[in-house]
Amino acid sequence: MEKVALVTDSSCDLPQRIIDEYGINVIPLRIIYKNNEYKDGMDIKPIEIYQNLDIEVPKTSMPSPYDVVSKLNELKQKGFTHCIALTISSGLSGTYDMFKLVKEEISDIYISVVDSKILSLGLGLLVYETAKMIKNGYHYDEILDKIEVLKNRVKGFFTVDTLEYLKKGGRISSFAAKIGSLLNLKPIISVDEHGKYYMFSKVRGKNQAVAKMIDELLLYSKNYKSIIVGIPHANVENEANELANKIKNISSVKEIIVNEVSPALGVHSGPGLIGLTFLPIE
Repeated sequence: MEKVALVTDSSCDLPQRIIDEYGINVIPLRIIYKNNEYKDGMDIKPIEIYQNLDIEVPKTSMPSPYDVVSKLNELKQKGFTHCIALTISSGLSGTYDMFKLVKEEISDIYISVVDSKILSLGLGLLVYETAKMIKNGYHYDEILDKIEVLKNRVKGFFTVDTLEYLKKGGRISSFAAKIGSLLNLKPIISVDEHGKYYMFSKVRGKNQAVAKMIDELLLYSKNYKSIIVGIPHANVENEANELANKIKNISSVKEIIVNEVSPALGVHSGPGLIGLTFLPIE
């Protein structure tokens, strides 16, 4: 008899209510300051990151291998026979590769590590759908096949208030950050088929950036009957809720999840990020 566990990392940005309802196991990324290290979302909150960005911009790192080994052994002891681990894009983090190495040390449980090729609520929506399949009794191999289909459908876009933190994190050049600031150009950033950031578009001002992201959802919604949507944000809950109100009447949109990004993602975006992720399920 199969008993399937689901593991992901803290970049998934799912609300705690969903994590609790479906028994999703979340392994924290790490946030590293010169004098301290924190587990993402467990012992540091996003607002603490933002309040200290002027003093120090921390580094972020993949989860501790010890945390992963401990969790997988714990699941095995609880009687799980199979485990699906969905991780942040391998193009943005070493988490996927580390999970692949660690799973070789664990015996007596089937473990599949899946590279989501996306992050934040793009990953979160994939995890959410996987959790539903497990709850509904889908077989392990069926779930893995379905994840591959869903991975090719999920889309994610985001824009930021300032390019400063993407620059500091080495995501864009100093020149691009300076020009963007002078002209009030807002980049809309997405991930490509390799799971790496790329500049999807540049528009003048945040309102136009949000409108452009909604246009992408509307284009996508023409081809699907049922879409779940995630709106990640960095300390701009009112803006995120306004965006949710703008899209709630799109007929194919069946559910909208609004949640703040994890501290680890907030390090790279700074406050003000807003995103739109969507996953067609039929």
